[in-house]
Amino acid sequence: MSAPSATPAPQGSTTPFVVLMPLWKRDVPERVVAAITSATREQQLRPDLFILTVDGPLTAELDALVARVEDGGFGPARVLRHDAHRGVASALQDGLEASPHELVARADADDLCRPDRFALQIPAMSGPPALDLMGGAMREFSDRLAPGDGPLRTRPLSHDEIVAYLPHHSPFHHPTIVLRRSVALAVGGYRDLPLLEDYWLWERMMLGGARMGNLAEVVVDYRVDEELFARRGGWRLFASDVRLQRRMVRDRVTSPGLFLRNLVLRGAYRVAPGWARRLGYRTFIEKSA
Repeated sequence: MSAPSATPAPQGSTTPFVVLMPLWKRDVPERVVAAITSATREQQLRPDLFILTVDGPLTAELDALVARVEDGGFGPARVLRHDAHRGVASALQDGLEASPHELVARADADDLCRPDRFALQIPAMSGPPALDLMGGAMREFSDRLAPGDGPLRTRPLSHDEIVAYLPHHSPFHHPTIVLRRSVALAVGGYRDLPLLEDYWLWERMMLGGARMGNLAEVVVDYRVDEELFARRGGWRLFASDVRLQRRMVRDRVTSPGLFLRNLVLRGAYRVAPGWARRLGYRTFIEKSA
């Protein structure tokens, strides 16, 4: 199977779609405004609806921003509110279930969507071949590194390459994906697994027969702050690794030997200091895509 087509379509010529973004109290208001704007008003192909899932209480500044979303400041929108912080998987699952449209694009509250992201991805979902799950490449940026200048993050492009890659690493960058709501919900949608709720969903969608692809084009500028790799360490996250790897053995996605290899590598990754985790990710994971 070849990589998906990336030919943009004119505004209004594709099926309707939703952009889904979670929000919680630690998000930075200025970054959230930039992220929402990039995913709505700045898009060549604008979403038919923007769904913001508010995960627990917010600061006064973020509450004011949510009111702006509800008032249509960024286009047609729906806000889902929850009094308690429940985690990103629950927030995303609520948004997925609430979507009135079949195509749902993910976006995060501190990243920036490229202006042509949906003009590339939404038509490509219809193929040929038609896809159920699609991602794309990202470039890192930070407060010290301008968007477009940072390291490139890629993933395998074709369905067969993704299937071969999935037992080793997550084959999609979560902030870049577009999925078919019915296909994701048919396998249970997002389930709680700290930092790996997306990887687990991709595995279940693959087993459910989803057709998958990635675009070679950069569709998202991904914010990498000083704490990013620090947050990806610790025993709690290694416990998530163990749970998912056990599941993939039971599902016969991985072998017992690959299970042990993956746990050794992930264990070393989780206990390494942040600087070593950053170096290891870029040296071994990105270069294997």
